[in-house]
Amino acid sequence: MRSIWNGAISFGLVSIPIKLVNATESHSISFRQIHVNDGGRVRYRKVCELDGEEVPSAEIGKGYEEADGSIVPITDEDLAQLPLATAKTIEIMSFVPAEEIDPLQMDAAYYLAANGATAAKPYTLLREALKRSRKVAIAKYALRGRERLGMLRVVDDVIAMHGLLWPDEIRAPEGVAPDADVTVRDAELDLADALMATLGEVEMASLHDDYREAVEALIVAKSGGAFEPTEAVVEPAGGQVIDLMAALERSVRAAKASRGEADGEGEGEAEGEGEGAAEAGVTPIRRKARAGAGTRAGTGAAAPKAVGGKKSTAASAKKTAASAATKKKTTTAGGKSATGKSTSRTAKTTAKSTAKTAAAKKTGSGAAASAKKTAAPRKRTSA
Repeated sequence: MRSIWNGAISFGLVSIPIKLVNATESHSISFRQIHVNDGGRVRYRKVCELDGEEVPSAEIGKGYEEADGSIVPITDEDLAQLPLATAKTIEIMSFVPAEEIDPLQMDAAYYLAANGATAAKPYTLLREALKRSRKVAIAKYALRGRERLGMLRVVDDVIAMHGLLWPDEIRAPEGVAPDADVTVRDAELDLADALMATLGEVEMASLHDDYREAVEALIVAKSGGAFEPTEAVVEPAGGQVIDLMAALERSVRAAKASRGEADGEGEGEAEGEGEGAAEAGVTPIRRKARAGAGTRAGTGAAAPKAVGGKKSTAASAKKTAASAATKKKTTTAGGKSATGKSTSRTAKTTAKSTAKTAAAKKTGSGAAASAKKTAAPRKRTSA
């Protein structure tokens, strides 16, 4: 690479001869101005105002225009005689953490190359010192007729220098922030964080200039005569944001879709099912009282004692008769079957025997009560 400046790095009492090389290059496509009617190129000519003649570059110098319009000539020899230590030297002033440098101050970038074999050792020393300190060097240097501020740091195994704007060249952001008092909710911040996480990181080396590629294709097509103009599809620009939450949610879904991830529709359905379950009520089933239990399930009242077996026996008889009637109905439509008659007779016999048993029990219990009452001695009353 061709050097654009030769000088030295002043590092205390150490002087490191270096060459300054551009670290960046522009890939922008340049256009020439032409005459639309005939395609002729339009050129700028530098003409002297006094004699009207075109002046070649070798005869053009510098001059400072004063307030009254007069010009003060300034030559390169005049500038070279200025008592500046930075005329041919990059003078390191201090070492600071890189975080202290405002990115707004960043300007052009250069590589510093060791100039000669004798410069290799001090160059490597400064490079390794910058690496170990994890700091950057702040320096002054003069380039293209003015003194500039620079920042030295290590890139791979090379010392790079970034030109910095002077602090007074950074304009204050007055009147740039929104005037309205805006409040951002936590839910909106959460969605913004989710969108940032979904977009993820990008490999800087994979980024390229789509516009430049399109212009190059246009030039190739027009030069070959096969260019067919097509109407560009322009997406409508975003207007006023009405629902910021909805826009953020759509952005998150679109970002996930572009990365081939699920959009979380299943999660929404699961949440809906959970809400429906929360609204449903649960009715407890009361348990039957155990035999001998003194209370009903779920209440504090005493359970009624069984009085004889007539009611329960009669209920059993009724259930048996009903079952027999059901079986009787299930017979064929042509007539009563022998099974239905047998079942009916069995049910009637069971009902009669159950009724006799209940009557016997009632009679027995009544007789026992009468005997108990008779056996009890009568109390005598005293005179």
